Amino acid sequence: MLRYLRYLLWPFSMLYGVIIALRNKGYDWQLLKSVKFDLPVLVVGNLTIGGTGKSPMTEYLVALLDDHYTLATLSRGYGRNTKGFRYVGLNDDANEVGDEPLQFKNKFPDITVAVCESRVEGIERLRDNQDVIILDDAFQHRALCPGFSILLMEYDSLFGPKLLLPAGNFREPFHEKKRADIIVITKSPRQLSDQQKELALKKLAASNDQTVFFSFLHYGKPFHLFPTFKEMALHEESSVLLVTGIANPKPLLAHLQRKVRQVTVLDFPDHHQYTPQDMKKIKATFLSMEGEAKLILTTEKDAQRFKSRAIRDMVQSLPLVVLPVKTAFVGDDQDAFKEKIINYCARISSEDDRHLKSREG
Repeated sequence: MLRYLRYLLWPFSMLYGVIIALRNKGYDWQLLKSVKFDLPVLVVGNLTIGGTGKSPMTEYLVALLDDHYTLATLSRGYGRNTKGFRYVGLNDDANEVGDEPLQFKNKFPDITVAVCESRVEGIERLRDNQDVIILDDAFQHRALCPGFSILLMEYDSLFGPKLLLPAGNFREPFHEKKRADIIVITKSPRQLSDQQKELALKKLAASNDQTVFFSFLHYGKPFHLFPTFKEMALHEESSVLLVTGIANPKPLLAHLQRKVRQVTVLDFPDHHQYTPQDMKKIKATFLSMEGEAKLILTTEKDAQRFKSRAIRDMVQSLPLVVLPVKTAFVGDDQDAFKEKIINYCARISSEDDRHLKSREG
């Protein structure tokens, strides 16, 4: 059925592709203005509509650079009900600033987190007080000329059809990967064989000047969302109600199915803003589940929306836990990746006569 639907949508994908190609050529040929800044600007992005692990990668970069630089993250703030440039505060609501920016602020309260539809305007507002700016999901924002582009490609997507919207999941043609400085193949198998690696590299067909890294998602220990954020363990007798509003919950589901006895799924659209009606459905589903050792589990991104003032009281009455996730690299890729990022930031900072933060303070 899905195959036939794609055939029906193919003409619209062709039209979309023509529009995107003309737009990209306009920037490639410098017919459209693209602004470049003189401080380190790292762009994390992808070619698809989501689910490649941009948030864990952004957090990885923050953790890597925070001890050395004064830095900020800048996002569009997808799903927020506000407009324009805005700083993200710890007491903000996900409806006001977006779930991912609020997640960054909660995990790294000492850094500057901002949202703005125009990345150029956002950097202009941030640049005087920052050494490094990390942009989440800005690969398609061609009005900005990035200093360093990190393109994320999900491992499984390399082996499937690479169709443009609306027939497929690609926002840009696959060949636009050429704009990236490095490419990270995400959600790879933890035990990646040489044969799998070779086949993935062949499917990717990166250019000679692009370094390719392999990464996977590492899940941490779940913790209670309210009130103590205490860590807890999943065990083989647990029954889990998985509630997600993310682009691709399949890796998380697969992880849980290896850990617990039973997983029931309530899957909402990406960036879904939970309502009181949703909470009633979640509670009813949870109560209908059998067994004593049962809990509701969600992602860090969803957790920001579950803390919304509109439903906070309803959430507090439920045994809701959050499963954190981090980017981890396959084999020796981590050291080489770190070296690429640190060398870029050091070189641009030196050219701009900026100073590293003291390790002591």
